[in-house]
Amino acid sequence: MNMARKGKRINWEIIYRDMSSEGIARSFLSRREYVLAKDQHNATKDDNFMALAMAIRDRIIERWIHTQQRYHKDNVKRVYYLSLEFLIGRLLGTNILNLGIWDEVKEAMESLGFDLEELRECELDAGLGNGGLGRLAACFLDSMATLGIPGHGYGIRYDYGIFNQKIVNGYQVERPDKWLYKGNPWEFLRLEYTTKISFYGRTNIITDNKGREHIEWIDTEDVLAVPYDIPVPGYKSDVVNTLRLWSARSSDEFDFKYFNDGDYEQAVYNKVSSEIISKVLYPNDNVYQGKELRLKQEYFFTAASIADIIRRFKAENSDFKKFPQKIAIQLNDTHPSLAIVELMRVLVDQEKIDWDTAWGITIDTFAYTNHTVMSEALEIWPVPMLEELLPRHMQIIYEINMRFINEVLSKYPGDDKRISRMSIIEEGEPKKIRMANLSIIGSHSVNGVSRLHTDLIKSDIFKDFYDFYPQKFNNKTNGITQRRWLLKSNTKLSDLITRAIGDNWVTDASWLEKLLPFKDSIAFRRKWQQIKTANKNALAEYIRKTIGIAVNPESMFDVQIKRMHEYKRQLLFGLFIISQYLKIKDNPHNRNIVPRTFIISGKAAPGYFMAKLIIKFINNIAGVINKDKDIGDKLKVVFLPNYRVSLAEKIFPASELSEQISTAGTEASGTGCMKFMMNGALTIGTFDGANIEIQEAVGEDNIFIFGLRVSQIQALKLAGYNPQDYIKTSKILKRAIRLIQKNFFSPSEPDIFEPIIKHLFGQDPYFVCADFDHYCFIQSKVSKIYHNKKLWIEKSIVNVANSGRFSSDRTIKEYAQHIWNIPYNHPQELAQTAIPG
Repeated sequence: MNMARKGKRINWEIIYRDMSSEGIARSFLSRREYVLAKDQHNATKDDNFMALAMAIRDRIIERWIHTQQRYHKDNVKRVYYLSLEFLIGRLLGTNILNLGIWDEVKEAMESLGFDLEELRECELDAGLGNGGLGRLAACFLDSMATLGIPGHGYGIRYDYGIFNQKIVNGYQVERPDKWLYKGNPWEFLRLEYTTKISFYGRTNIITDNKGREHIEWIDTEDVLAVPYDIPVPGYKSDVVNTLRLWSARSSDEFDFKYFNDGDYEQAVYNKVSSEIISKVLYPNDNVYQGKELRLKQEYFFTAASIADIIRRFKAENSDFKKFPQKIAIQLNDTHPSLAIVELMRVLVDQEKIDWDTAWGITIDTFAYTNHTVMSEALEIWPVPMLEELLPRHMQIIYEINMRFINEVLSKYPGDDKRISRMSIIEEGEPKKIRMANLSIIGSHSVNGVSRLHTDLIKSDIFKDFYDFYPQKFNNKTNGITQRRWLLKSNTKLSDLITRAIGDNWVTDASWLEKLLPFKDSIAFRRKWQQIKTANKNALAEYIRKTIGIAVNPESMFDVQIKRMHEYKRQLLFGLFIISQYLKIKDNPHNRNIVPRTFIISGKAAPGYFMAKLIIKFINNIAGVINKDKDIGDKLKVVFLPNYRVSLAEKIFPASELSEQISTAGTEASGTGCMKFMMNGALTIGTFDGANIEIQEAVGEDNIFIFGLRVSQIQALKLAGYNPQDYIKTSKILKRAIRLIQKNFFSPSEPDIFEPIIKHLFGQDPYFVCADFDHYCFIQSKVSKIYHNKKLWIEKSIVNVANSGRFSSDRTIKEYAQHIWNIPYNHPQELAQTAIPG
């Protein structure tokens, strides 16, 4: 197959555009030999994965260059999505899928003796995010590319992800996530766009030759931001957008003075201290140094991104008044909010634009997405820290705040309490900067991510701002890409859906509604059930291989997978599991009991004591139940370690019951609920976040809602909530707590769960006790319906059929139309313009 050795001239352009299985096989062999210097005798599995990834990458590059050239030539308006996280997972399967060559690649690999799925398993998940914030950003990039929106993502190229989670004796143990140690075949180093980022120093007033005063930022400590680009191809189109990630490098690699004096550590000190900025996702912010490093990360990537955006703007434009006509910047939460201050610094200090004009440009450019409904979770920074780290920016923040306060005073004269609440600066010792307030003031749009969330920020945490800026606030309910979370991760179900209604649903998820009539088809329901069973068998085998627990595939797979946090109430789920254990122990021969496999997965922040204790709690429950011979296959409890995108892709297709049980009013939206729904799981949840809109989509009969509503929780708080009142009246909760107190789940570690008991008897801030009995009651209704397989499958089909409204394509269209003022194309139109392959 080596054409060069046969004396033939190789036309690489044809090879790289060849989408046939033969062409892909040729590219694979070429990349393995000429780039990796390997052959069939000494290539490892990782080598073969890299060779295939490069062969697929080659077929993206021409489209990528073509897309960027078109953007430049047409001087289009571009969207820049700034996010501290991009949870993109593995890219090989996604890129093959979006190129539309899955069958060809599979055939090519089989012709060479390889299994495509085995090669895909060699890829490590990119360590660029942790939770829903980062996964949302990844879905949005996919949708922007598929819809033909000129979009760019900006973030940090972390050397290490948050951590790899191991479970040792039930405890979470953190290990480094060395996701880059094998190399990343999808990234391209762009040294020519390296940007200098400054910290510390001082400011100085200078006068120009026209007698005007300006401020300069001098005596700084500088770091280099080096960009790495990852292509983001749209689905079956010629559009390939870019995710640009910044890596920190020292401006001084080596200090020869110290080296020559024999101080070798000091010789490389600047290099080490500079490059730590992009070393790890989420440094431990329980200590001052960790907080400062996190603030450095936020400024580092936002300043680099603003410089890059301005460079690109100036290459095609000269009038900064047209900046908002060519650029829309979306802030994914407050982590990138220093970009507002940085743009003002550049416009005023470097471009010499007057303040009022610069501020108008800034507001018209930025839009802010809020992701929290809890005021205590809003980001704040100590003023002394920012004054030291970014002295010029602190001056600009003071100026922004002073002008804003004057505006508020003109509308609400003498309302000191309102002024205090709305000020960017929170008084106290030390003073603090409210980043959400800065983001609202400096943006033309402020959106929530579910209808309930948006209502809450308008009526509660940002009520003053909504009263002052009602036109800024709007809702954009989150979404997920059906291409990743159904087409790619659930291929069997995707094939069944496509055979039934065609494949238009892949780019227009509203077509899934056409599945509704099929719920009445006996043959279709049988196939649907067979696919769910096959997916459950696959997950059961993964569980057996991974943690050595044999689960019953005939049991209900009852799943809660998400970041570990008290408000998400994994504790409530754990207590329910104990209640089911007690019911079986009381009557082990009860034939009406529905066997369940409880599946939990999620990481706790390293410094979050209670979340880590709950992980231990669940694992100890599992240790008791899974070994109890009376229980057998009726109950199993599984904690799958190291939750990540690739693991989620295995769990969602097999899930039957989706646990979305956060305290009402605490979950902004949630996107896990949408992924479960799109894969045919039924939801049990509170009236919170996107659960409300799921209920509207599927109807009250096809979802299981329980628990207190937001208004009831607020009333309980005002009346004085006492969790012991609920414990006393709940026999099953009382028994579960008594078992914990007697160390039934911790015989070798007595009183280890005492903090949980004190939590429940004391404040119980997330109303676990108040919701427990109703939760158990609704769970009993779940079991009754699950007994009726026909009815359960009908409800499963109804959920998938109505999941289209939760596509990120819909969300991005709303952003484009209502916030960014930018056109988008229908995916079918883009497919017609694709470069021929």
